[in-house]
Amino acid sequence: MGFMSSSVLSSVDQRTKLVGENRLELLMFQLGTRHIFAMNVFKIKEVINVPKLNIMPGSHHNLRGVMNYRGSSIPIIDLRQAIKMRNASTEETAKNVIITEYNRSVQGFIIGNVKNIVNTSWSAIQPPPSAIGKSNYLTAITQVNVEGKQELVEIIDVEKVLAEIIDYDTSISEEVLDKDIVNHFLGKKVLIVDDSSTARKQIRDTLEQLGISIIERKNGAEALALLKKWADEGKNPTDEILLMFTDAEMPEMDGYRLTSEVRSDPRMSDLFIALNTSLSGSFNDAMVEKVGCNRFISKFQPDMLVDVAQQRLREYLDTTEK
Repeated sequence: MGFMSSSVLSSVDQRTKLVGENRLELLMFQLGTRHIFAMNVFKIKEVINVPKLNIMPGSHHNLRGVMNYRGSSIPIIDLRQAIKMRNASTEETAKNVIITEYNRSVQGFIIGNVKNIVNTSWSAIQPPPSAIGKSNYLTAITQVNVEGKQELVEIIDVEKVLAEIIDYDTSISEEVLDKDIVNHFLGKKVLIVDDSSTARKQIRDTLEQLGISIIERKNGAEALALLKKWADEGKNPTDEILLMFTDAEMPEMDGYRLTSEVRSDPRMSDLFIALNTSLSGSFNDAMVEKVGCNRFISKFQPDMLVDVAQQRLREYLDTTEK
């Protein structure tokens, strides 16, 4: 346990140092072909050799089994099969397991060879071309120098992979609803910024139940362009939207940089911003202070999304009633 808490703390330290610098680290790996795939290092707890797995009868076809990890039983997902690569996994391509923590759950992904870790900037990372359609499992692509030559690296939409295996419930608990104000959501707009279409859908399906209209953007650069467009037209972004939910890790511009850009523009600096991240929130208060957002919540918690929206709605009603 000592190892875990100190390594988590040092990674939190590392992360807070990267905040606002629009940077990330990628772990490069292969899935039995020449293609190079990547995952954000901050989501990764460790990489291990494929362990002995216990098979679970009747489980999802992308689950290869479960393993004991630090005293808990965690699911192991066949990543090659989950992203629907042709001629799905063979034993020769299953070399390592990446243990990750996403959305407050720990799971492992079976991969092939691990290549290396690259420190890069979100500005060098692009959304996948729209021509590849909605059924793909990529949130981004980038060019990286591997052994002296430029290679295309595909960053996997882990949230989409997980949503096909874990059933995410978007229902809102009755007790979280503030009956005095909940009817005031009707017609209000919320901006959702996330590179994962799955994550955007989860938030949209939750908030639309309250009568909120949703505007979506895929990364910080797109969101900032929209906010600046409103401001340039003489509109106040805080009149256009009640609040903005933004993911932390996104191509081109991450949520930390987006927040900092909004805060430094007097035309929108008072916008209510909730940073909604798949990282586990062991350092929420430090992050809220450092980044300048209003709330910092870990995905995916429908009740927490509603709580944040209601907090903002109360503030809005207080100022409009005065």
